[in-house]
Amino acid sequence: MMKGKKVLVTGGARGIGKEIVTTFLENGADVFFIDLNPSPFMEELEALAADKGGSVKFLQGNVTNEEEMTAIVEPLAKDGLDVLVNNAGITRDGLIFRMTMDQWESVMTVNLTSAFILSKIVASQMIRHRKGAIINMASVVGVMGNAGQCNYSASKAGMIGLTKSLAKEVGGRGIRVNAIAPGFIETDMTAKLPEKVLEEYKKAIPLGRMGSVRDIAEAVVFLASDKATYISGQVLNVDGGMVM
Repeated sequence: MMKGKKVLVTGGARGIGKEIVTTFLENGADVFFIDLNPSPFMEELEALAADKGGSVKFLQGNVTNEEEMTAIVEPLAKDGLDVLVNNAGITRDGLIFRMTMDQWESVMTVNLTSAFILSKIVASQMIRHRKGAIINMASVVGVMGNAGQCNYSASKAGMIGLTKSLAKEVGGRGIRVNAIAPGFIETDMTAKLPEKVLEEYKKAIPLGRMGSVRDIAEAVVFLASDKATYISGQVLNVDGGMVM
């Protein structure tokens, strides 16, 4: 489905990002991914790329540094990137009364400013090629809010605003921009929660279960593919029906 497509994923070393990289490779894409730290899965990813006829390359860098990202990403974009996935993100949870400026600013910078930086670099070249797809990783808490996550919720709500505005700016040049809003997903982070807490979360989900990282990755690949050529400016909730 993605054979010959060149894809760039931020925050691709672990978790949802690693699954996104994996799913693109399974579909034959040539994948570049950026992270601060090297991926412990490179041998696995390289073997998968070779098997499926694509390629994978790790690019180490700080997605919040515009100068660094310009040096790393602009040559790729000029050569012709088909897909950008802004997935990099962190959490620094706490009630607003105790939240420090560092907790606020670090989350906003990594989650939102990085997407602005990467989208600016990549979209400026996509418009020259008159094609491309950008997928931004939002969250259901960016839609509904969540106590103890004012910084995270604000960053993800900002991601939704960025998505819709950018879609209007570049749509006339054939570029699509969409967002994925994951719900409660099984990750290393949620695995550490007490069973009682997990059960309470599940009660709020009509499907009665948590989602998987594969659920998110498949949705990303769909929005990046030619099966979604008339979808732009949308937020796709992948949440088991939690937000309706």
